Amino acid sequence: MKTVLRYALAISMAALPVAAAEDTLTGKWQVHQNIAGNESDQTCAFTQTGGELTGSCDSTQGGKVQITGKVEAKKISWSFKTEYNGTPLTVKYTGTLDSGKIAGTVEVPEFSVDGDFTATQSK
Repeated sequence: MKTVLRYALAISMAALPVAAAEDTLTGKWQVHQNIAGNESDQTCAFTQTGGELTGSCDSTQGGKVQITGKVEAKKISWSFKTEYNGTPLTVKYTGTLDSGKIAGTVEVPEFSVDGDFTATQSK
């Protein structure tokens, strides 16, 4: 019986780092982007639940938007819908998490423009 308990404890302890890694992105992030030569910043609040990413972003131009996305190992993607001068649009982010920073590309398909972004977690 003691052997079974030790085995169960060892397995549960081994699973702890995996569980902790699952919500690595949860928290506030500062996102700097450059889309077609236009730079801007926004603050995002991410909630990671396994491979799903939800939350919101506050931009200086568009107010608060709700995001949805995916997390696959170090590959992160999220998007939100908003509008610009009355035209609905989607902003899509695709990046890689490395050393606590997300870097990648951002695109706005409706206007056929793209750019790059970096995101760092707020302390």
